[in-house]
Amino acid sequence: MNYLDISLQAQDNQFYSLRSFAGKKVILFFYPKDMTEGCTIEARDFTLYKERFEAKGYTIIGVSRDSVKSHCSFIEKEGLDLLLLADTEELLVNAFQVLKEKNMYGKKVMGVERSTFILNEQGGIVQELRKVSAIGHVQSLYDSL
Repeated sequence: MNYLDISLQAQDNQFYSLRSFAGKKVILFFYPKDMTEGCTIEARDFTLYKERFEAKGYTIIGVSRDSVKSHCSFIEKEGLDLLLLADTEELLVNAFQVLKEKNMYGKKVMGVERSTFILNEQGGIVQELRKVSAIGHVQSLYDSL
């Protein structure tokens, strides 16, 4: 299946595919887990920069393997203003190949590698940033666009 056609539910209970954003430039960021330190920093930064990115013509979409319920709690607790898609079946994370083997406390587990993709108005990938650091990523991304 083409990544543009994968439809995922967001915190507003609506389903979105990347094709839904045709005609808009998209910042698609994948993050490991709601309510964790690095992911909270990154999501807060995207919220802080949201209007600035929108002024440059970008829509911001976050994706993790967490549930819609988890996204709702994350948004409420942290005061986020982002569209977060719940990829509980790992469809989009696999399509973008961001699910990687990680070492957590000596155990090998599959987890999302923090990554950001810039998509053009047709949904084509124009830039991919993998293994990004949560701290400073949003600022440097903004400065580069």
